[in-house]
Amino acid sequence: MSNHILKPCPNKPNCVSSLSTDKAHAVEPLSYHGDWQPVKRALLDLIENLPRSAVVANRNEYLHVTFKSKVFGFVDDVELVFDDARKVIHIKSASRLGYYDFGINRQRVELLRSRLTT
Repeated sequence: MSNHILKPCPNKPNCVSSLSTDKAHAVEPLSYHGDWQPVKRALLDLIENLPRSAVVANRNEYLHVTFKSKVFGFVDDVELVFDDARKVIHIKSASRLGYYDFGINRQRVELLRSRLTT
């Protein structure tokens, strides 16, 4: 895995992470086959075509993306780290503000999983 490490989710229900060990925050990492670079390009294309998304950082095996909510413009941060040895992408999706996210971050991860073809 690269030297980028995803910080743990805070003790609030508005975050999910593939590195979390507790059920409330845990999601499975995204999996892929083959080389990570084409998968990263496909993931970037997918993200850039989602509404109100912006790529904040794109460094080697690391991506940081933000999504803004439609109505109030609340920002969610999504971080992805490619672990090529295991052929998985570790992911964390978290709201910057508030306490509840009404499942949006978990839904976002599952949307990316369902649309990413590897």
